[in-house]
Amino acid sequence: MCGCPATISRTGYTGEDGFEIMVENRHAEPVWLALMDAGRELGLAPAGLGARDTLRLEARMCLYGNDIDETTTLVEAGLGWIVSLDPAKGDFVGREVLAAQKQGGAPRKLVGFEMVGRGIARHGYPVHLGDEESGCVTSGSYAPFLQKNIGLCYLPAARSTVGTELDVDVRGRRVAARVVPTPFYKRRPK
Repeated sequence: MCGCPATISRTGYTGEDGFEIMVENRHAEPVWLALMDAGRELGLAPAGLGARDTLRLEARMCLYGNDIDETTTLVEAGLGWIVSLDPAKGDFVGREVLAAQKQGGAPRKLVGFEMVGRGIARHGYPVHLGDEESGCVTSGSYAPFLQKNIGLCYLPAARSTVGTELDVDVRGRRVAARVVPTPFYKRRPK
């Protein structure tokens, strides 16, 4: 592309069909301009980080630093499928914890919720189950395609089933929400 080396992959972090194009920094602007020019007649338009973040939330793709970090396990986040516990694969730090959680269940679970009351759940907002503060929103946004306010949070496993009612503290006001199945949205195959 533009006469420069590029790596093009069928990956992405939005849940949509697409490509990622990686070039050296010095080639980024010419490649960007060429892409925008080539796609103009097809309606190609740039989208910012906020759009990407909303799409990845709708697809329930975890963001490191928000939904997963050094205080969470892959099993709690619903990502236990990405790590093999096969002894032939070798040992690693945290293997025993993951094995125990896969066998006996994790103490908490990352769940999706939709707001029932009026308000948008944002990262860091406290989450309550009854009178008990049970965690905080890890990701939250208005989802334009779904026309709903949605979010993710960790809840105690025993109280994480679909339909569980909770409250999100939106700037000092408790707003009703409920646990829903995820992903919130899944692209239909073409």
